[in-house]
Formats: sequence, structure tokens, C-alpha cells
Amino acid sequence: MDPQPFAMAPAEAPPLESLRVEPLLTSAFDTDPAGVYAQLRRMYGPVAPVGLMGVPVWLVLDYREVLEVLRKESVWRRDIRYWRARAEGRLPQDWPLLAGYEVRQTMFMDDEEHLAARQTYHSALHPFQDARTPQGWELRSAVVSYADELVAMLAAESGTAGFMDLAAQYTRPLLLMVTTRLFGCPVELGDEMVMDLWRMLDGGPDAGPATGRALAAMTRLAAHRRAVPGDDLTSYLLLADPSLSDEQLGRELFMNAVYLNDITGNMVCNTLLEVLRGNATVRRSLSAGLIGETVNRAALANAPVANMCFRFAARDVRLGNFWIRAGDVVSPSAAAAHQDLMAIGSHLVDSTVSTRAHLGWGAGPHQCPTAARELAGAVVATAVGRVFDHFKKVELTLPADQLPWRSGPVVRGLRLLPVRYELGAGHPVLGQGPPPRAAANGAPDSSHVSRHHARGLLAALRHLMWGTRKGD
Repeated sequence: MDPQPFAMAPAEAPPLESLRVEPLLTSAFDTDPAGVYAQLRRMYGPVAPVGLMGVPVWLVLDYREVLEVLRKESVWRRDIRYWRARAEGRLPQDWPLLAGYEVRQTMFMDDEEHLAARQTYHSALHPFQDARTPQGWELRSAVVSYADELVAMLAAESGTAGFMDLAAQYTRPLLLMVTTRLFGCPVELGDEMVMDLWRMLDGGPDAGPATGRALAAMTRLAAHRRAVPGDDLTSYLLLADPSLSDEQLGRELFMNAVYLNDITGNMVCNTLLEVLRGNATVRRSLSAGLIGETVNRAALANAPVANMCFRFAARDVRLGNFWIRAGDVVSPSAAAAHQDLMAIGSHLVDSTVSTRAHLGWGAGPHQCPTAARELAGAVVATAVGRVFDHFKKVELTLPADQLPWRSGPVVRGLRLLPVRYELGAGHPVLGQGPPPRAAANGAPDSSHVSRHHARGLLAALRHLMWGTRKGD
């Protein structure tokens, strides 16, 4: 029990439900979210009431207030059961974002339950965290191999110069192959799985069914790895906590697949974009060989998660110019917070230390765990670095302000990253790698599997996104 009572919202403070809110997801937001954030800040200050697909939400805009929400777990809860509107049955049953938040998973737990689940995840991922361990070294080598294979496939299909989409022909298949390997999938995870993750995060009409399909696929994977353990994250999660049911493990894999494919993929594409569009500070760090710093600067300029997971007020609390009542839903905006941070002083962005203040990995007790952060950072750095290792010339074929974006309630990621390219003389050549070695059980090694994987995934993604006929 608290030693003294907390202050209550005064009677004259307007509750969220009484405010007339404008919808956030408009055509203006699609084309210029930064302008919308700035307008909301001028109208309301650091916190603004907005409508999110018909549901009123407090949107947190300023960096200081966002950090306060992220860091004070005792006040700002992640467990959806704190959401008063949900508990009172006032949410539309078909509200697109509800299905994702109903998934009972580590991200949506608090206190001891959250710490225990997080420790299980840390223990399972630890073998892959350090590049010096066999698992860590093999996974990082696989990322390099997958990236090189995709570049070699491009050269074999389209020649050493031409046009490509760095999102569809490189980033998405690369992240899908990494997920497949890390999770220990016995077969390709599938292009449809990635699209279902997109549908859930975009909050479209198919978000609910897409969430169900993705969860079912991950639950089947959990059951498979329980029967046939391997040297993979799924098996290590079971080893760290044998009490996990297939459904519980499926939920954990599901959310990790979201982050590894969609969020990490956004970070790769956003970093490539900031370099290609001529962001001076990003280009300077890349020219200096500081790939990690390049990623930090790009994340600050364009957050991979625009609006982070909801928090729910555990009690009445003052935030910005408003009283937030117990049970209200709050959405901390990383994109708006970065905008605010850069407006505070451009000198901060020129500091190597201060660029680490970006919220791409979150902050506070629910920040992306160290092991996951280091592994994802290595994947992004490798993916970005291999592009500039192999391509002699890469130029955008559209003005940066005309690129098509997926602009939803959570993420803002590129749909396409079209470029004109020219490969350097030392680019990888398809089939010129070392001959495949047989593993102890007679199975082909990972380099042979990765070549087969890359071809199949790239063809499937093209077919799904553009309806390309087989053989085209």
C-alpha cells in the first residue's frame, strides 16, 4: 500500500471520453505525419487527445513525456486488463487493433510476471547474442551469406546494372530467412506469414483474421520443436522454461516474428533511405565506417516504430496539460518524440552519444532486451553494410517525398524502395560459393539451404505483392 494517497483528477478536468477528438489516421497523416504531430503539439501541448479508428486515445508527443510514460511502470501499465473502456465493454468488438493486444505475451505483462518471462527470453537468446559463440557466429555468418545470395540472384536475373526494389527484393526476403533460421522452422516460414504481420500492424479490416493465422502457424512450430528439438531459439525457449505450453510459446514466437521481420526490416529500409536521400549526418557516419552510428542516426530521423505500444494509467496522473484518468489508454509516439528532440537543439543530433537517445529499441522496463537489441543491431548493420559493399552505385528512382509508405497506427514503413543500381566488380556470383558440405546427419549445410531458401522466398514475395505469374 502506498504511504500516502495519490492526487485525484479535479472534477473540472475533462475526461477523455468527453472531448471531441479528430481522427489521427487521415490523408494528411499518410503524407506528412510530422506535420500532423506538429499541429497537435501547437493545439494541445505535449499530450493530445486523438481518435484512433473511432476510439479516443491520448497521444504523447514530446520526448520528456514519452520517456516518463516508458520508464514509470508503476503508473503506466502494459497489461490490457487495466484498460477501462475494454473492461466496461465500450470498445467495438471488431476494432482492428484489439486482436493484437489480446495476445497474452511478454510485451503485455507487468511486474514479476513480466520479469520472469523476460528472463526466460534472455536465457534462450543468450547463445545467439555473442558473435564468439558457435550459435552467434553461425547466425551472423548466415546473415552475410543470405545477403550475398540475394545480391548474386539479382545479378544473375537482372544483370550487373538495372533497377530493383531494395525492400521487396532484398530486405524482406533477408529478414524472413533470418527468422526461419533463428526460429528453427523445418520449412519456409512463408511469405503469407510476413503479410499477416503487416496486416495486423496496419490495423486494416483483415487484422483480426491475420493475427489468428499467424498465431496458429507459430503454435504449430512450437509443437514441432517440442517433438524435435534443435539448435534454435524455439528449442532454447522450451529449455529455459519447460512449462511453456505450445500456445504460450506460439504467442512469444509470434511477437518476436513481428519485431524481427517488420520492425527490424523497417530499420534496414529506413537506414538505406536516409543514406540514399542524402542525409548529411547519416552519410558522414557511413563514410567513416561507423555502421552502428549510421543506424542510430537513421532511427532518430525516421523511427522504425512510429507510435509504440499502448500504456494504461494505473491511477489519475497529470501529463502535459491534461489529467489522465485511471484506465485511460496512452500511445507514446517515438516519431513525434524524435521530432521534439531534434527541435530542442540540432547540436544533440551531431553528438555520437546523443544519437543513442533514439527510441527505436524503446526505453524503460519494457525496452528491447539487451540480447535481442544486440542481435537485431547486428542484422541491420550487416544488411546495410553488404549493400554498400557490393553496389558501386545506388540511386533512388523516385524523389524521397514521393516514396509510398505504409502509414498505420503503429508503424510507418516503406512499401517500396526503388533504386537504379550498378554492382561493383567484386559482387558475389550465384553458385560460386564453396561446395556444400554435409552435416553429421548427412543433411546439406546452411549455405546450400540458404541458396534454395533465397530463390523460393524471393519468387513467392514477388508473386504475392505483384501477382507475377510463374515463369515471368
